[in-house]
Parts: sequence; structure tokens; C-alpha cells
Amino acid sequence: MIARINVEYLSNASELPAEMTISRWAQAALEGYERDVEVGVRIVDESEIIELNQRFRKKAEPTNVLSFPFEDPPGTQTDILGDVVVCAPIVASQAQMEGKPLSAYWAHMVVHGIMHLRGYDHETPKEADAMEHMETRILEGLGFPDPYASS
Repeated sequence: MIARINVEYLSNASELPAEMTISRWAQAALEGYERDVEVGVRIVDESEIIELNQRFRKKAEPTNVLSFPFEDPPGTQTDILGDVVVCAPIVASQAQMEGKPLSAYWAHMVVHGIMHLRGYDHETPKEADAMEHMETRILEGLGFPDPYASS
């Protein structure tokens, strides 16, 4: 499997992870995927995440990460898996509130977004358990602690 990760920075926040770092996290979340894929990771500020959250989820509030799986038009197949949008100020704020290292929180948000693109979800307890288990395994492989463990 070949994964092409396109990172786009549209945030004025400080302490943003490097493109190569984000790509490494995304690649880890895609390990074992059955086909070549292309993924976009867009780093934004609160105004854009609020607009996207309102438009696509009908929630007029900021959130840390949104995922947009791509659906090929009928009769075609592309390598595009979808896009992940991460809100830099929310990630920084939540990491601080939870007492977690900023890089660990960033890695978790990127992995979490990619897992949604891969079809994982957390709408039911069973789905949440499966998704959390996968995220924890991937993050531990990257050298980060269990993101769901209490601090």
C-alpha cells in the first residue's frame, strides 16, 4: 500500500507539527490498509472548523477534528480516501486542559481522523471500543501513551 499524505496549513497557531511528522502519524494509521490511498490533512483555525461543523454536522460550535470520507462517483475508482481537518487552537487548548503533551494530542487527533476515513466510528459502545483499541495500538507504536487512559 502506498499512501500519499497532503498536508495543508491554514492556521496562524504556533507549535504546529511539521508536515513530515503529520505524514508519519497518518501513515501509521493507514498501515495494513488494502489499497493505495491519498489523504488530505488540513490544519485550520476555529472559524473554519465552526463553519465546517455547522455545514456538515449541523453543530455551530468548534471541534478538534473532522473527517470527510471521499465517495468515488459511480463507475469510477480513485485512490482518494478523504480529508481530515484538525483545528490547531482547539487541539492546543484540549491538550493543556487534559494535561497531555501537545505532540501526543496532535498525533491522537490525526490518527483518530484517519480511523474515521477507514470506516471506524464511535456511535455505539462496541464501535467505540474497537476504534479506541486501534487508536491506542497505533499511538503506542508511535511511542505515545494510551490516549484514553486517565491522567
